[in-house]
Amino acid sequence: MPGPDVFEAIASPVRRALLDVLAGGARSVHDLAAPFEMTRPAVSQHLRVLREAGLVTEERVGRERHYGLDARPLRTVADWAGHYEPVVGLRWVRRVATAQGAAPGTEAGNQAGPVATGRAGSVTQSDQEPT
Repeated sequence: MPGPDVFEAIASPVRRALLDVLAGGARSVHDLAAPFEMTRPAVSQHLRVLREAGLVTEERVGRERHYGLDARPLRTVADWAGHYEPVVGLRWVRRVATAQGAAPGTEAGNQAGPVATGRAGSVTQSDQEPT
């Protein structure tokens, strides 16, 4: 049976938090478990899922196991999420405009220029955030 895919592995907020900690460098299970209100065996189970998805590496150092981040599999997530960037960008422009009290597409509500809305549900070139 194959291990979990990257999307399954990062579905858990605990596992995402573990990845955030490991982004700062390799840690022992003891160090990783400290900020969480769970047992070391529970943290070890989460680390197993991350390891099977290829997101963490495991190294024995004396009697301890140290885990490190291998972010390469997250490229799959980034590539998938990038498909939605135009939609996310459009929503961001509208949220900023609303927060500033201006209508979307007005100069005060859209620093990047006017928003062309096109058909309902469609995203046009000017909907995208500038790169």
